[in-house]
Amino acid sequence: MTAARDLRRLFLLRDDVTFLNHGSFGACPRPVFDAYQALQRELEAEPVDFLARERTLPDRLAAARARLAAFVGADRDEIVFVPNTTTGLNIVARSLDLRPGDEILSTDHEYGAMDRTWAFVGGKTGATYVRRSLPLPLGDPREVVDAVWGGVSPRTRVLFVSHIASTSGVRLPVEELVARARERGIFTIVDGAHGPGQLDLDLHALGADVYVGNCHKWLMSPKGAALLYVRADRQDLVEPLAVSWGWRADKPGPSRFVDEQEWIGTRDVSAYLAVPAALDFFAQHDWPRVRERCRDLLREARERLLAVVRLPAPCPPDPWLLQMAVVPLPAGVDATALQRTLRRDHLIEVPVTRFADRDWLRVSIHGYNTPQDVDRLVAALRAELG
Repeated sequence: MTAARDLRRLFLLRDDVTFLNHGSFGACPRPVFDAYQALQRELEAEPVDFLARERTLPDRLAAARARLAAFVGADRDEIVFVPNTTTGLNIVARSLDLRPGDEILSTDHEYGAMDRTWAFVGGKTGATYVRRSLPLPLGDPREVVDAVWGGVSPRTRVLFVSHIASTSGVRLPVEELVARARERGIFTIVDGAHGPGQLDLDLHALGADVYVGNCHKWLMSPKGAALLYVRADRQDLVEPLAVSWGWRADKPGPSRFVDEQEWIGTRDVSAYLAVPAALDFFAQHDWPRVRERCRDLLREARERLLAVVRLPAPCPPDPWLLQMAVVPLPAGVDATALQRTLRRDHLIEVPVTRFADRDWLRVSIHGYNTPQDVDRLVAALRAELG
């Protein structure tokens, strides 16, 4: 297993910045970024040969999808590439035949962009977005399942839940929720923005109708690569956001779903084609063991930060935490100003989030992070909070 200080040399991150915010946009290793730029140069050298549908691109995209599908436990034509999780979730949310009075069941830990998406869809269709509060502090995962499931009604049509919550960093018990929803005939959508690379995925075993996850976060692909998985027997429900040559294609491929989602106009697909390079990097550096090291460092970091703020944790480490965690900020602290000060005065990149009516500092630990990174954050937070 490559040591953190050696892994750091393989990333393009600035040496003078303590980067504890992998969860927002990820970071791409040099070998993967080199592969990405080589693809972009190939595109610009002969754009028609690279992009024309009747030439090699369909096979290259299919090969990349096959690699990714095997990694996440799906079939090749059950997934398509999209620029990001938000785009993939919008494709599905705006395809559903929702009616006035229908309900979309979710939690109060969801990503703000998706809260807005469902509010927008509700405004168009008359459906209602139901956000269930999760009990804090989190304890037994069954309590979370019960809290969410308590919102099910005869009008519930969709269950929408994060695999790993962006706001709190906790892994939610989606397996039990998806199983219950399928028994009730409720359409299931999992926001897996932080799933690929941070979790070992088996989408067939999970059984969700839809799973959308970023490749450019924990899987370390270039920015602008994500996967949209739709179970084969549910693909007829999904429409393209942009109707183009893939809709009623003149020369259909093996999957209508792939045709409609893949062929939507001119775009740079280099990030998609570089995903196999990210998978290679993942394997070459024994990333499951790197993740274990990261999880150990995250738990240590959280305990030290909790000691600084002198406030209780929102959850025990097991079974909730992987590579992200939040610590509560004391009442009266201007979270936005604190984040700005940590970046400007201490050169520490770390975000703040808000849920459960309070502000939180969210820490991400990735393979390039060292105990010294944690030392710097602890010292800076102690200095700023007095």
